[in-house]
Order: sequence, then C-alpha cells, then structure tokens
Amino acid sequence: MTCQRVFIAPIIILICFNLFVGCGSKQTGVERANEAGILLRGNQSEPKTLDPHVATGVPENHIITTLMEGLIAYHPTDDTAIEPGMAESFETNEAGDVYTFHIRDAKWSNGDSVTAHDFDYSYRRILTPELACEYVTMLFVVKNAKKYFESRSDDTAPVVTWEKVGIKALDEKTLQITLNAPMAYFPMMLKHYSWFPVNPRVIEAHGGISSRNGEWMKVGNHVSNGPFRLKEWSTNQVLEVEKNPLYWDADTVKLNGIRFLPVESADTEERLFRNGQLHLTYMVPLHKIDLYKNKHPEKIRLDPYLGSYFYRVNVTQEGPLSDKRVRRALALSIDRESLMKNVLKGGQTPAHFYVPPGINGYTSIEFLSFDPTEARRLLAEAGFPDGKGFPVYEILYNTRDDHKTIAESIQQMWKQTLGINIQIINQEWKVYLDAQSSLEYDISRAGWIADYVDPYTFLEMFTTGNGNNDTGWSNKRYDELIRLAPLAGDDKKRFAMLNEAEAILMDDLPILPIYIYTMPFLIDSSVKNWNPKLLDNRNMKYIWLEQSGE
Repeated sequence: MTCQRVFIAPIIILICFNLFVGCGSKQTGVERANEAGILLRGNQSEPKTLDPHVATGVPENHIITTLMEGLIAYHPTDDTAIEPGMAESFETNEAGDVYTFHIRDAKWSNGDSVTAHDFDYSYRRILTPELACEYVTMLFVVKNAKKYFESRSDDTAPVVTWEKVGIKALDEKTLQITLNAPMAYFPMMLKHYSWFPVNPRVIEAHGGISSRNGEWMKVGNHVSNGPFRLKEWSTNQVLEVEKNPLYWDADTVKLNGIRFLPVESADTEERLFRNGQLHLTYMVPLHKIDLYKNKHPEKIRLDPYLGSYFYRVNVTQEGPLSDKRVRRALALSIDRESLMKNVLKGGQTPAHFYVPPGINGYTSIEFLSFDPTEARRLLAEAGFPDGKGFPVYEILYNTRDDHKTIAESIQQMWKQTLGINIQIINQEWKVYLDAQSSLEYDISRAGWIADYVDPYTFLEMFTTGNGNNDTGWSNKRYDELIRLAPLAGDDKKRFAMLNEAEAILMDDLPILPIYIYTMPFLIDSSVKNWNPKLLDNRNMKYIWLEQSGE
C-alpha cells in the first residue's frame, strides 16, 4: 500500500478558516488562540472512538481524559499521586481489599447528577461480553468480575449474577469495590479511562448497555462529566472541546477549549508549529530533532515516557513465524544501538527487555542483544540457512514517517544479517488497529504506554485471549503467573512472579522489543504548567496559555 497523506489539504483549509489565523492576518494562529484561550494540539490520528470502554489508543486517550473523569484524577506533576476526581474521598478496610468511595456533588454536562449508580452501571457495561472491551481484564482485579464475565461469554461456565460481583452502589453517593486481594496500587489503576463512568441514561437512549453504537458520541448527544465537553468533531479535520460550565471544579479550569488536529505527517505538523499554527506537536520529525536541540532548545522537549516500542508477531500463522527460533533470530538481528544513534535521535534507549525501567522495585533482566552469529545459526537450525526458502513477510505500521524509517532500517538489518526479504506496508490508524485485532498481519509495529506505574500493566496484556494481546500467543504458565501475581500479598513476591512471566515472554518472543520511549515534542512558550509526566497523562484543568506581554 502506498503512503497516504490525506490530512494535508484539510489542515490547510482549517488554518485559513477555523484556527483564528485569518489568511493574511499579521497575528499567528497561536497568538489569536491565546487571546481566545484555545489550546491548539497536534494529536497524530483521527480518533477511532470517544467511548472510554472501547478505546485503546493514545490519540483517543488525549481527548477522552478532557471529557471524562473517573474516581481518581491525574495529578499535575506526579503520576503516582492521588488526585481527587469524582470521589472526594475514599477509605479501605483493615485488610486493604475493600475500597469505599464517596462521590462528590457533581453534574454531568446535561445537568444529571453523577451518582454511585452511574459507576455501577459503567463497570457492568465493561464486563458485558457483547461490548468487546479490550480492557475488560483491567476489572478482573475485582472480586468475581472475571467469573461474571465468563459466565456471560461461555455457556459452559457457572452462572454468576451481578450481585456477586464486588461492585456495590451502597447509596446515591457511596460506591464500594471489593478486590480479590489487597492491592496498594489499585487507586492508580482508577485513573485509566476504562474505569471512567458513562451516563447510563444516554447509553440506554442509544442502543443500551451492550451496544457499540456511536450515536451517543456525536456532537449534541455526547454527555461528559470532565472539565470539558464536546463542541465540534469534523472528521479528519478537527475535534474541539470547550470548557464544561457544570464541571464540579470549573473555577480551576483555565482553558476555554482545546482543538485536536489529526496530523499524521510529522513534517506537516512541524511546519504548522513553525508557522505559529500549533501550540503543541504530537511528535518531531527525526531529521529535525538535532536542529531544534542545537538551535531552538527552548522549543523542544524530550520528556521521559514509561513505554516500550516493539513489533508484534502473528504466531498463529503456519510457517516460520510460528517457530520461536525464527522469532529469536529476528530479535537478535536488530542492532538497537545503531538504530538509536543513527536513526532515532530523541534520546530513546535500546530495549533489551520489554518492561521499561522507571518502576520502583522492579528491574527487567537483559534478555536480548545484537548477535548476528547466533541469529544466523538459529535461522539455519529452523531450516532457512542464509535465508534460503524463507517466505516474504510484511511489516505493518500505522502511517507515520518515523515508523516507516524504523521499518526500513530493520528491513535492511534482516536482509544484511539473515538474507531474508521483508516488505513494509502502512495503514491509516483505524484500519491498522483493526488489522492487529483481527490478526490480519505478519509482523506489526506496536507500542505500549503504561496505564499506571506498575509492571503489571505491561505484562497482563499478553495473557491468553486478552483484548490487547493481538499476537495469538498463549502460555499456561505465563497466564498462571499473571493471575496469581496480584494475590501475592507484597510487592517483593509479586515482582518476582512478574519477572518470571517476563522471562517466559522474552523466551517465546511473540513480540520483538526495539526501544524504550522518550517523548520528543515541540511546545510553544505560551503553554504553561505542562510538566514532565512519566505517563504523559495530564489533568488539563491545570494547563493555561500566557498571552504576549503577560
């Protein structure tokens, strides 16, 4: 498939008519947006959905977290800190496995009161198999949640009613959640959008609890409980949110709105920024990173980012990719140090493991290195000496210049080291996500950013049948370790089990780790309080724009 650049023309139109630029105006779009209190943000892709119980991507996360708020919110500086959200307070029992949340006096954007029953409904919705929530396993830490889900998705499983699940609305303003075991990190999990509430009345009016009907997400139908509400959504052009006057903490919200622009080309996005038409970019073209670092260091940021960049391998196909010797040969043929030095220039580090550093108490073992001799030996042992007879596979990536550059570099490494020919293809974001989910690929570009600061968020996704697995890989011992780890009782034992699980993953290699993320982006000096965040999850009510002269 040829590279698509479908967003350039719409963006040019948008600049002239919708971004406060006014063609021919002496003021830049950013200057006019500052006066209006509107943040202009590059967001890479057109969002696939705004449904917090269906979404799975970072571009979707950026938008959803402005519209919706869970029990616990994001802190402005610390990803591990507890910031009050819809719960003004909570407490646990002595054992630490029962959490009781007290819902504040808050409103939905349509004037409905936010109640504990809204959360009860929302969590039951996630655990409805027909919804096909990719993050459904996130809720399996709740007592009987997994059994309830299985009883509704498997006719042979024992029937478990909702009343037996550890989620109870004790009254209008009190929600109680009982876990399978004590989990000190549970409040951090609640920051993730899969735990956000939806308005039950709106959902029921547009298909009901099990429906993926997108009608409720349209402008005019969408109802939010966060600091912003949906104002405009023009496909492939702009999605705009505006300040929600009914938000419980509306006085703290400084911005009047945010405009998210789906610019998939890094060069186009950089040009928009350079011309004063964006406050923030999603990325920086690889060939421009050194230029900004050397000549405009005040405009570029390279923040830490708790995430791993890797390739998924479809292990369900008959043929070489189902052989872990071949997968290891591919992994050992990637010269990660050379890739970081000569191709990526944003401070990323080579990934010799999967779970990135930065999680207190957890350290990954170095499983992978660049070893061409061993790679060639393994490929020959698998029946393909010097690559002879090896099929032509494809690397799939979502349309973005840096993904293409990385794929081309690895394509060349595999050709040079193993003598195999690999093709590369790109797809638009939504199509790419669907291809991964349906296993309609050979090798696929992937990345995983932590949902909360814990190794479990990286490892749990590769359990059998997990909605985010997308490799077809399955291992009974791995599944057992992931199931038992939250029950371990203390982090030392839990991390030891997770280390063993990661070792199994790195031995079978349904994924090929490439690098540990750093986040390079461009930011205008008028954007204030944009603090480095390990997860890049921000409570946008704390961000403001400074006008010239202030």
